[in-house]
Amino acid sequence: MSDFLEVLQEDAARDPEQRAREFSRRELPKRFYKEAAHEPAEGGFAIHLDGRPVKTPGRTTLLLPNETLGAAVAAEWMAQEKVINPANMPLTRIANSAQDAVSVRYDEVADEITRFAGSDALCYRADDPQSLVETQRGLWDPVIDWAGSLLGGRFVLIEGIVHASQPEDLLKAYRRRIGAETPLRLAALHTATSLTGSAILALSLKEGHLDADRVWTAAHVEEDFNIERWGEDADAASLRAYKRTEFDAAVLILQAG
Repeated sequence: MSDFLEVLQEDAARDPEQRAREFSRRELPKRFYKEAAHEPAEGGFAIHLDGRPVKTPGRTTLLLPNETLGAAVAAEWMAQEKVINPANMPLTRIANSAQDAVSVRYDEVADEITRFAGSDALCYRADDPQSLVETQRGLWDPVIDWAGSLLGGRFVLIEGIVHASQPEDLLKAYRRRIGAETPLRLAALHTATSLTGSAILALSLKEGHLDADRVWTAAHVEEDFNIERWGEDADAASLRAYKRTEFDAAVLILQAG
């Protein structure tokens, strides 16, 4: 089981598209247990497979901070059928990453999220067509204004793709805002940031300013605009659904963790 959990840890660092491709080619391990359950343990809830606690790649007992998340992770393990497919276990991957990696590289992860805020997708605006410009403005401006007010500054908006720096004081305020999160919540925040391309949207989710559906919609303005004009590709739709599952796992952690 330890080798399999090491695979989970490695996969946590990969983007969802790459992970999905690799899992499709990999010979997956067979399910070796009958029951998966969450049990109270010192520091939270452990996941037991036929009574044996799941270990992280770092050889410590995998712990979830509360029963909600413990039950959700146990459900991921129970949902595996003949084989164990890590692609369907985003909570397990995030929890392993948080416990073994984020806990010892906390500042690096928080700094990386803050760098996203320095080149946030919400700050880069289309200059045409007008309908897309207006949609971005309608969905993004209120979030930008809220985040600026929360952090005591104002984000710079850019038309096109030429990089422009954000105010240093604003980024420092962002970094302070996320600096007291637990490793698990920080890992979830990183996941939400990566999947949406926006540290601002991830912050709005963490702070309870926007719900998951509104964040997801705001993150896909351009994609949805192109779908309306040209239709939806089946492979792209499948990948988006997969990414939404990953995103929902991060949401659950931020709401319950």
